Amino acid sequence: QVQLVESGGGLVQDGGSLRLSCAASGRTFSTYVMGWFRQAPGKEREFVGGISWTVGTTYYVDSAKGRFIISRDNAKNTVYLKMNSLKPEDTAVYYCAARPQRSGIIPLSPGEYVYWGQGTQVTVSS
Repeated sequence: QVQLVESGGGLVQDGGSLRLSCAASGRTFSTYVMGWFRQAPGKEREFVGGISWTVGTTYYVDSAKGRFIISRDNAKNTVYLKMNSLKPEDTAVYYCAARPQRSGIIPLSPGEYVYWGQGTQVTVSS
């Protein structure tokens, strides 16, 4: 049974940092793409960034570039989302998701991902 478990969310002040973790279990994820998404109240779930577990390439949306960093630890089967210079508009529930790697593409659509974690709340106060 595949499980993705996020952790590391919390309350942080404007300009602060957090590191989210996504622990994966239930299969070998070395051929998977891992995506980070977020959903704010009343808004659709949106892609933040992703990583190819196989080669380690990453992709970020413009709002995350230069502030967020995605990395992986193969030994721990864990993917991380380090968030710096956080802003109140980053407040949301953050989810990690996984899908089999295809053609080196990191999909942006939530519908492209097969497995999802339960989410972790990130709140940035002004």
